[in-house]
Amino acid sequence: MADLPQHVDIHEEGPREGFQIEPGPIPTTDKIALIEALAETGLRHIQICSFVNPRLVPGWADAETVAGGFTPKPGIHYAALWFNENGLNRALAFRDRLSITGSISLAASDAFSRKNLNRGHAENLEAMRKQTQVHLAAGAPVTRLGVMAAFGCNYQGDITPEQVVRTVADGLAIAAEAGVAITDLSLADTMGWATPIRIERGIGAVRERWPHLRIGLHLHDTRGLAVANAHAGLRLGVTKFDSTVGGLGGCPFAGQKGAAGNICTEELVLLCEEMGISTGIDLDALIEVGRMAERIVGHQLPSELIRAGSLDAFRRKAA
Repeated sequence: MADLPQHVDIHEEGPREGFQIEPGPIPTTDKIALIEALAETGLRHIQICSFVNPRLVPGWADAETVAGGFTPKPGIHYAALWFNENGLNRALAFRDRLSITGSISLAASDAFSRKNLNRGHAENLEAMRKQTQVHLAAGAPVTRLGVMAAFGCNYQGDITPEQVVRTVADGLAIAAEAGVAITDLSLADTMGWATPIRIERGIGAVRERWPHLRIGLHLHDTRGLAVANAHAGLRLGVTKFDSTVGGLGGCPFAGQKGAAGNICTEELVLLCEEMGISTGIDLDALIEVGRMAERIVGHQLPSELIRAGSLDAFRRKAA
C-alpha cells in the first residue's frame, strides 16, 4: 500500500562523498565554494567533510581547513564524518559550526566491514560500544543507527532481510547497554545491489520488528536503479534520504572502480516534487550547483539533469 509522505528531508553528502574519491587534488577553495553554494538552494542538511586518516583518504587531508573556512548559514545543519575517537576529537574543535552527533555504524556484510573498517562484525560491535561511550562523554547524542551493505555486497554477495534484522538488533543492543534511544535507522545500499523489491523486503522486515524507527535510505546508483529504489522507498513512507549533488562520490572500499556514486540530489528532488512531495529545495538552483560541481572535478558527472534541466524550466518557456 502506498504511504507517500508530504515532505522529505534530503541530506546532501556531495562534498564529503565526492571529494573523498576524486583523484584530485581538489583545491580547498573549491570545496568551500561548493558547500556555500549548496546552502543557497534550500538544503537544510549538508555533510561537508571527513575527519579520517589522510593516508587512506587523501582527498580529505584538508578537512580542518574546510571546516574552519566556510561561512555557515543560519538554519542549516552542517555535519561531518568520522570513524574513531581521533576523528571525533578533530570534529569537536568545530562544534560551534558543525552538528556533532554520534551514530552506531555497522555492516550487514562481515566481508565489507573488514574491507571498509579493517575489522569484522564482532570486532566492530566492540568498537561501537566504546565509540558510543566516547560520544556520550563528549556530550554528543547518539540517536542514529546505520547499516551499510544492507541490500547486497560485492565481497559477500546477496544480503537477506534476515541478516539486516540481525544487524539492526545488534546495534539496538549496543544502544540499550549505553542507555540511549535510537530513533533513526539508515539502510545503505553501499555497493548498488538494491532493487525496488529488495527495498520493499528490507524495509518491511525491519518495520515488522521495530515500527517506531524512522527509516532513511542511502542509495547508490551503481546499476542505474537509484531513482527506482527511491520511488519504492517513498511509496513505503520513507522520509529521509542521503544524496549527492550531480551524483558525486562513491565508496573507495567497494571494490568497483569507476562505479557511479550516490543518487543525484537533483534527480531525487525532481522525483519528489513531481509526486507532490515537498523538499523545500529550489531545483533549478540545485542544477546550477551540479554544473558547478562538474566544473570543479573536471569531468562529466552522472546527473542527467545537469544536461537536461528541470521540467519547470520548460514549463515556464511553454507558458
